[in-house]
Amino acid sequence: MTKPVIGFIGLGLMGGNMVENLQKRGYQLNVMDLNQDAVAKCVARGANAVTSGKELAEASDIVMLCLTTSAVVEKLVYGDDGILAGIKEGAVLVDFGTSIPSSTRKIGADLAAKGAGMIDAPLGRTPAHAKDGLLNIMAAGDIDTFNKVKPVLDEQGENVFHLGALGAGHTTKLINNFMGMTTVCAMSQAFAVAELAGVDRAQLFDIMSAGPSNSPFMKFCKNYAVDGVSDLGFSIANANKDLGYFLKMVEDLGTESKIAEGSSANLQAAFDSGLGNGNVPEIFDYFVKLAK
Repeated sequence: MTKPVIGFIGLGLMGGNMVENLQKRGYQLNVMDLNQDAVAKCVARGANAVTSGKELAEASDIVMLCLTTSAVVEKLVYGDDGILAGIKEGAVLVDFGTSIPSSTRKIGADLAAKGAGMIDAPLGRTPAHAKDGLLNIMAAGDIDTFNKVKPVLDEQGENVFHLGALGAGHTTKLINNFMGMTTVCAMSQAFAVAELAGVDRAQLFDIMSAGPSNSPFMKFCKNYAVDGVSDLGFSIANANKDLGYFLKMVEDLGTESKIAEGSSANLQAAFDSGLGNGNVPEIFDYFVKLAK
């Protein structure tokens, strides 16, 4: 069976490695990114470079996005020369980023009006996993649309989940990141308070890790707060964005989350203090400086 032609927009660390993996597996790709060096690497391996979402969609059976924000996704979809203007009947748009579920559902409805489908499929694991096709993929959308693209997703992910109706993937990812980033903020502040109070941080870790609070997130926090090693691989800027999206989601659901509001306020303050590019456990430094 002939492999579908894939259009891929967003060639950062994750997206670039996903494209390389697909090329190794014999897929023809149309690619687009503001970073022309990233585009050139894909072209050197046989990809075709395009200059607009419309051009990419017109030439692709599956359009894949690995972008930073819902605003960027909407701009690429709805622009005068955007994806919606060029999408083919029967084509599928797959959004691998972390987006606001209400935005995802809106885009999906507008694509459906043109006879195209959409899958939201946020990712777990790292760019190294992307290069080897070993990601965790939290996909959602119409089951027939999902089954149409699943053979390609199976070559990108070791674990491919179907979570239900369109938007459920982004919802699940935001809930997951709310839990994780709130945990890291709390644990990092615990170590900061220990530092300010003159309590040995290594001993605090030994005590907490001997009980039910023990977790991989606690180890990430300890690695930075105690050992000075920053190894979580998820930035304060990204966490700040995702908590903001989570708060928008709960607002859309008619409820609120004071816990998320607190974590979001701390992440925003750390971001404003210049720590945005640091990994989330580095918020420890912000909490220590609060008392200075």
